[in-house]
Amino acid sequence: MEEKKYLKWYNKIGYGSGDIAGNVVYAFLTSFMMVYLTDSVGLAAGVVGTLIAVSKLFDGFTDIFFGSMIDKTHSKMGKAKPWMLYGYIGCAITLVGCFAVPVSLGTTAKYAWFFISYTLLNGVFYTANNIAYSALTSLITKNSKERVQMGSYRFIFAFSTSLLIQAITVGFVDKCGGDAAAWRTVAIIYAIIGLVVNTISALSVKELPEEELNEGEVKDDNEKYGMVHAFKLLVKNKYYMMICGTYILQQLYGAMIGAGIYYMTWVLKNKNLFGQFAWAVNIPLIIALIFTPTLVGKWKGMYKLNLRGYVLAVIGRALVVVAGYMGSVPLMMAFTALAALGQGPWQGDMNAVIASCSEYTYLTQGKRIDGTMYSCTSLGVKIGGGIGTAVVGWLLEFSGYIGTNATQPQSALDMMQFMYLWLPLIFDVLIMFVLSRMNVEDANKKLKAEKGIAADEVTDASDIN
Repeated sequence: MEEKKYLKWYNKIGYGSGDIAGNVVYAFLTSFMMVYLTDSVGLAAGVVGTLIAVSKLFDGFTDIFFGSMIDKTHSKMGKAKPWMLYGYIGCAITLVGCFAVPVSLGTTAKYAWFFISYTLLNGVFYTANNIAYSALTSLITKNSKERVQMGSYRFIFAFSTSLLIQAITVGFVDKCGGDAAAWRTVAIIYAIIGLVVNTISALSVKELPEEELNEGEVKDDNEKYGMVHAFKLLVKNKYYMMICGTYILQQLYGAMIGAGIYYMTWVLKNKNLFGQFAWAVNIPLIIALIFTPTLVGKWKGMYKLNLRGYVLAVIGRALVVVAGYMGSVPLMMAFTALAALGQGPWQGDMNAVIASCSEYTYLTQGKRIDGTMYSCTSLGVKIGGGIGTAVVGWLLEFSGYIGTNATQPQSALDMMQFMYLWLPLIFDVLIMFVLSRMNVEDANKKLKAEKGIAADEVTDASDIN
């Protein structure tokens, strides 16, 4: 039986555009924050990395907290939309704060300014906004095919925005003066754009009534749990732990790719290559996202597609290493594109996988915790991205890198090569291993069969055909 459709084309596009706002923050922060702090503000990469790591300790508590709060929210706008809408106001303010460290302050005060702005951005406002945005996948439709389409639309916008941010920011900052004040100006412009787009996205969709989400039943007991209980429900779901691990590895991968700005500047001697490599990464991802819904249907589920995609990604990144040691930039770009093509399907359908993961908790524990389940998106982004950026800082500091110097020691150049060539390959291999065990679709089918539940009674992305 064909599943009921809930969304028009403009709802899907409106939802997907929300990742323009998310990546105005994320892509700008992960790609350029470290180089801004080391080269324009004059802070030590190792100290910045340590502050980021400390900030992550706080972030770990806020993800489950906000996920739980979303599950308990009842408003005219719904559960998630208020958090998405109002959380971004704080994102815009604190994003500017991260790139507006006053150069007149003393060194200690500069570190404190950055730490407070960064922690508020990641630990509070981005968390509330991002978990709410991701949770809407489960709250505005029960149609598994629409969920995959939403993920594809979302990440098409995400990678298009990443591409644009990475391609134009270096030149944009130079045109604005190239100094610390120029970074602040660019941050203000990006924050305003993000605020406008996030508002449009939040208002473009409508959450389903809770009675419909619960199959016509109002289950008040589903919401009578605290953070400790929510945490236990998550930990009992092995697929949630796998998704968290995959998200963290993805962000570590992204942090190393972002560190390419150092590799391009000092090893390849052309910082403008960073923008060109951004095209090699993001265009294949966008192409893969366009075809992901069709491929999911053709292969009757997401498991095989995701695993085979990452086999291709590993091959691509291994060839990037070979091309790097050959000194061939064109080959590096070609193999970077091949790897990105393989990574695309997982980016497009992972929100639908999380929705299936939420169904797994419902089938095994009798609790529907969609908002809390989507904490893995924010948790993975923040922990992986934060630790990744911190590791970049620590490795650069360890290698003897000093951002204000005209030349760098060979030890720093070797470290940049290791970070940009070898670490992404290692992270892709680990992701491939985790995905090989993440067949939540099959697990849900077996649970439904055991419970005598009809295939269309509890929505599952594996039903796409």
